[in-house]
Amino acid sequence: MNQQLDKEESQPPSGIIARLKKYFRNPFFIKTQTVAEVADFLKDAVDQNIIDKEAESIANKAIRLGDQNIIDKEAESIANKAIRLGSTTVKEIMVPKVDMVTVTVNEETNVIIDRIIDSGHSRYPVLGTERDEVAGILLAKDILPKIVNGNDNFEIGEMLRVPNIVPETKKADALLEEFKKDRSHLAIVIDEYGTISGLVTIEDILEELVGEIEDEHDVEEDDIIKISDGLYAADAKVELEVFVEFFKMSLDPMSIDAETLGGFIISFLGVLPKIGDEITIDGLTIIVSDADDRKINKVSIKVP
Repeated sequence: MNQQLDKEESQPPSGIIARLKKYFRNPFFIKTQTVAEVADFLKDAVDQNIIDKEAESIANKAIRLGDQNIIDKEAESIANKAIRLGSTTVKEIMVPKVDMVTVTVNEETNVIIDRIIDSGHSRYPVLGTERDEVAGILLAKDILPKIVNGNDNFEIGEMLRVPNIVPETKKADALLEEFKKDRSHLAIVIDEYGTISGLVTIEDILEELVGEIEDEHDVEEDDIIKISDGLYAADAKVELEVFVEFFKMSLDPMSIDAETLGGFIISFLGVLPKIGDEITIDGLTIIVSDADDRKINKVSIKVP
């Protein structure tokens, strides 16, 4: 019995987000009006081992964001998102496989360098020779010294970092804790059969808390653009729910086994369409305007 108690006491404390979740669910928290009141509750939470000193410090900083030294809307929003993060799986926020920028272990060096320059990413999954084999993660900064020294004939296998591979069902907050512990920034996501389904970065998780994070390589584009009266253009990756709401369609997105417009079109036709293929639904004519051998990229929409 004592051994069991000792084992339980030796367990590491839960993550900051988990501790904050427990405390933010406290019904007394939402009734506080001043910093002093909130600070008292936080101190009480520390005394009861609901949260630790580090979590108390973070929460105290959060409540001082507003001009009046009380919890403002932005801080409240972040707190609520932190709670929801515990029920968010990496599958919901990952970059799907079709949108991943990867390199293969046996590619020519100049091809890899060109891809790094074109994409502007800092980390790249390196695929092996076998199906769904992840050989490692390549950091662009590891190649830079060799390029500067004029060495363009090297083996990327010598530079690969150990890949972090996680299942689709892994919770986002748990992965964030792993990123912090391992000081890593990217994980490969696999499904139940071990097939690569996408990747998720620390930026993807943080965007769930604070909203879209844009960098110098991001290009802002509207998902749906009006070209002229009765004619629109749309990105095939637009969420089906957003598309349905935009055009006031009667279609129920929840009844469709697809999350994006492109996925819906493929499901509707039963095959991967080619440029020029079209479907008609709810009075809309949706025409594939850009596609490759893996996915639909762009569509045109004719409205009566």
